[in-house]
Amino acid sequence: MIKRLLAAFALLILLSSACAQADQQDIQVGASRFEHYLPLLKGKRVGLVVNQTSIVGDTHLVDALLAKQVKITTIFAPEHGFRGDQDAGAHIDSGIDTKTGLPIVSIYGKNKQPSAEAMSQVDVVLFDIQDVGVRFYTYISSMHYMMQASAAAKAEFIVLDRPNPNIAYIDGPILEPEFRSFVGMHPIPVLHGMTVGELAQMIVGENWLEDGISPALTVIPVANYARDRSYSLPIKPSPNLPNDQAIGLYPSLCFFEATPVSIGRGTDFPFQVLGHDKVALGEFTFSPRSITGAASNPKLKDKIAKGLDLRQSPVRGLDLGWLISAHNKFKQQNTEFFTSASFMDKLAGTDELRKAIEAGKSEAEIKQTWRAGLEEFKAKRAKYLLYQ
Repeated sequence: MIKRLLAAFALLILLSSACAQADQQDIQVGASRFEHYLPLLKGKRVGLVVNQTSIVGDTHLVDALLAKQVKITTIFAPEHGFRGDQDAGAHIDSGIDTKTGLPIVSIYGKNKQPSAEAMSQVDVVLFDIQDVGVRFYTYISSMHYMMQASAAAKAEFIVLDRPNPNIAYIDGPILEPEFRSFVGMHPIPVLHGMTVGELAQMIVGENWLEDGISPALTVIPVANYARDRSYSLPIKPSPNLPNDQAIGLYPSLCFFEATPVSIGRGTDFPFQVLGHDKVALGEFTFSPRSITGAASNPKLKDKIAKGLDLRQSPVRGLDLGWLISAHNKFKQQNTEFFTSASFMDKLAGTDELRKAIEAGKSEAEIKQTWRAGLEEFKAKRAKYLLYQ
C-alpha cells in the first residue's frame, strides 16, 4: 500500500511539472519577437546589456543578432559578468569576448555607468536580462545607469522584456531616499511585482533618472503572459540562485547577508538553508566551502553551521519569520546579530525594519507599517503595467 502511495505521489509530481512546463511553452519573451524590434536596429550601431540569461530558444541573443547581420559594437557586462560566472560582488573586467571578438565594457564595480566615449559607439542599447523582481537584485540598478547613459548620449533604449518569477508579490518597505544605493535605487518596495519593462516605463514616467533626462524608450513585451501565470526560469539568473525555490526565498533570506548567519553560499543549495556555527538556529547541519564562480570565500567557510533546511518550505513572498526568530536566538545568547547595520538598512531601504526587529515587534506589526506605502505604490505603478 505504501509503495502504491509513493508511486502515485511521484506520478503527481511529474504531472504537475509537465503541466507547469506546458503552461509556459506559449510564452514568448521579448527577445524572441524579432519582428517587433529588428526594424528598430536597421543601420544602427547596437550595444547590448546581456548575460547568460539572454537566450532565445537555445541561442544567445548576441549570436542570434550577429546571424541576422545586426551591427553589434559593444557588450555591456553587469554583475556576475557577461557569461554569468562571477561571484556576487566580484570585480568585472572590461575586455574582449573570446567567442565573438566584441568589446566588453564592465558596468559593475567602480564604473557602474559607461563612459561617454563608450556610449559614442552606440546608437541604440538593447537590455535583455532575466530579473527576479526584487529591489536589491542589482540588474535593475544596472538598467537605471544604462538608461541614464543612453539619455545623455541621445541613444535609444530598448527593453526586451521577460517574466518576473516573483510577480505575484508586492511587499516590503518603500525605499527612503537617504538609503539609496546600488542595492536599492528607486522608491519601490522590496518585492515590486513588475517586469523590467514595466519598471523601465515607471523610471521614465516618474522622472527617476538624474537631471530630469530620459532616453527614447521602447519595451518589447512578453507575448501570452499574464500576472497570474507562473514562470520557471530556464537558466539560473545568477550563480547562487540555481532554482525556483532559491528565487522564491531570495527576498526573505537576503537580509541575512547583513548578519553572521550563512544562507548557504558555498553549498549546493544556496538561498535554501540558513545556519550559524555558534548560535544553533535548528537541527539541520551544513558546511560552506569554496566554489569557484559562486562563492570563493563564503561565510562560515569549512565550519559546521546548524540551522534550517528550507528546500521544501512554502514560498510566501517576503517572510520575516526566519529573520525575527534568528535575531531573538542571537539576543538570548548576547551575540550581535546585525553586524552590518548599514548594509541591512540599504537592503531594507530604511532603518525602520532593523529597529523594529530589535525592539521585538512581530511580523504582523512590522508589515502593518508598510500598508499605506504599498497601497500608494500600487496606485502609482498601475499606468505602467503591461500585463493583466
